[in-house]
Amino acid sequence: MSSRTIVVIALLAGLAGAAGYYFMARPGTAPVAAPPVAEPATAVQEPATAPRAQLATVIPEFKLADRDGQMRSLKDDWAGKSLIVNFWATWCAPCRREIPLLKQIARDRAGENFQVIGIAADFRDKVIAYADEMKIDYPMLIGEQDALDAATAFGVDAIGLPFTIFTDAKGRVIALHMGELTAAEADLILQAVVDVNAGRTDPVQARSIIAAGLAALPHDSEEKSGG
Repeated sequence: MSSRTIVVIALLAGLAGAAGYYFMARPGTAPVAAPPVAEPATAVQEPATAPRAQLATVIPEFKLADRDGQMRSLKDDWAGKSLIVNFWATWCAPCRREIPLLKQIARDRAGENFQVIGIAADFRDKVIAYADEMKIDYPMLIGEQDALDAATAFGVDAIGLPFTIFTDAKGRVIALHMGELTAAEADLILQAVVDVNAGRTDPVQARSIIAAGLAALPHDSEEKSGG
């Protein structure tokens, strides 16, 4: 991704900030939200409270560099863990507000075999500097166009930052949460993943439970993490 493209994206993000979402588009496309689609047999049904996307049903194959420059794979390097994959950028205010909550989840849920992983669609030097400032202690993968390609591999082509993908311990995609995550939303989704891992529900049932639970939660901006 060129410097000019990043600047244009940042400007668009600033204009969109009042709406609570930051939209990034792949080069050559307009910055729009993914349209609702009918769910085929291989797609994930998203909660009615979030923009829908035709997601991969399992973690896709891709590699991104971590903060040390080592190429890492979600499927291989964290196999057997339930993942909380958060796409973000340093220039995105809701993304920054989420970080304390994600750090708390990483600490509190480690014993339940959950792993938080940040994927930053941003310049490497800015990400590392901000991660150091915020003392981010969960794994961080970094890319510019590579990070956008990772989102596309998950089935999210027009990206509203932040967004978070939740998987079970078998690498199956259970939920996509668009926008800033709250503690209540995280608890609800993570409990659904716990139930899938324990065999009490399956991914399809879990998605229905998550959709109903999210719809029932209060949607007050003051409840947003860090708000």
